[in-house]
Amino acid sequence: MLRASNQILTVAQMRAGEEALIAAGTGVDALMQIAGRGAADYVWRMSGGRPVTVLCGPGNNGGDGYVIAEAIRERGGEVRVIAATDPKTDAARNARALFAGEVLGPVARASGEVFVDCLFGSGLVRPLTAEHLALVQRLAASHHHRVAIDLPSGVDSDRGLPLSEALPAYDLTVALGAWKFAHLLMPACAVMGALRLVPIGVAAVDGAAQVIARPKLSAPAADAHKYKRGLLGVVGGAIPGASLLAATSAQGAGAGYVKLLADGADAAADLVVDAAPLAEVLTDTRYAALLVGPGLGRDGAARERLTVALSEPIPAVLDADALVLLAPRLLAERSAPLIATPHEGELFALERAFGCDTGGSKVERATLLARASGMVVVAKGPDTVIAAPDGLVALAPRASSWLSTAGTGDVLAGAIASRLAAGVDPFAAACEGVWLHSEAARLCVPAFTAGQLAEQVCSAYAAGL
Repeated sequence: MLRASNQILTVAQMRAGEEALIAAGTGVDALMQIAGRGAADYVWRMSGGRPVTVLCGPGNNGGDGYVIAEAIRERGGEVRVIAATDPKTDAARNARALFAGEVLGPVARASGEVFVDCLFGSGLVRPLTAEHLALVQRLAASHHHRVAIDLPSGVDSDRGLPLSEALPAYDLTVALGAWKFAHLLMPACAVMGALRLVPIGVAAVDGAAQVIARPKLSAPAADAHKYKRGLLGVVGGAIPGASLLAATSAQGAGAGYVKLLADGADAAADLVVDAAPLAEVLTDTRYAALLVGPGLGRDGAARERLTVALSEPIPAVLDADALVLLAPRLLAERSAPLIATPHEGELFALERAFGCDTGGSKVERATLLARASGMVVVAKGPDTVIAAPDGLVALAPRASSWLSTAGTGDVLAGAIASRLAAGVDPFAAACEGVWLHSEAARLCVPAFTAGQLAEQVCSAYAAGL
């Protein structure tokens, strides 16, 4: 599931990757031709032969723009180039010299089908000047469609933050060489539209973050039975609906046996319910994983159930109320794997509890919390980051915004816990659960409920086979 082609690189890692290619004999000009002509393919498809305007900046991102413009001109397309300023790098100057069309100045008026933003790329660390911001806004407003090359101008690549206010929204962003964190982190990724990648041959970087991709799921083995496929206990509590949602999701995500460990008067006929005292229930050594949190409550009884669950050497997923009740002392003697699935508020509470509330990007925060707590952290939201204590990091592509409804987090927790019960490594189980959650949302009709989402998890699993 985690592949070299899905790596996410920092600006420094990307620069090192390009330098390695150059040292191996691929010149800067050749790399620019590969990147620019690959991006031109996407621009050409979007334009359908209608007028294209390319805005070129002074650096190599601007050089990519000249290559794109020449590739479109060679195909017979109508293309205008507007140079915000003269090229400042040798490669950009060479690319401009190879463009056989006219280059207009920044005051030129242009309109058409597609605006291509090649003003600044991933290396930008300061806000756009007032003149550059106005130029980007004017050209974006005068074209029907907008394409950003590598990144929209004015975005911090490593943190996913806009460096300037009122940046335009784009229909398509074409990443060059590798994904950057801004392609997957809010708020920047919200304005990037569809995402496409043009490889340029950058090698795999050891320890690089990855984009979560479709997992390689499988059918049960020929000799499988319910316990071999994994027994999952969903520890319920005061709010039965949440634990039922999680259990329904877990049933569709691969575990062979899901038990609701609570009062389950409203449970479906195919969900086994065990309302006996939790300490007694967990003497069964066949439990492969536990899910604690959805519907647990926050009173003394809930705290006791969490303590009992964590005292057992059983891999577990902690969500919702369990994260609010969690204290470092509860993990002091624990060695079995833990996965935590906090939303933003819960993430902040955990950071304070574990003494790592130092700020930073969402990636930095999740990574620090994972290291401090020993848990795999799934920092969920419109941008989801998964971090492991050993430094592994994965980010999820943007999922359906219809997931912003009550109960969908319970469905996510159930899917992750099911993969954990099935024997999957905790970090991979988190990645697979996030993918199943997103795929289930894709399969739902708009304005779906959490219950409808949970029912689609089994169809999402089938899509991963």
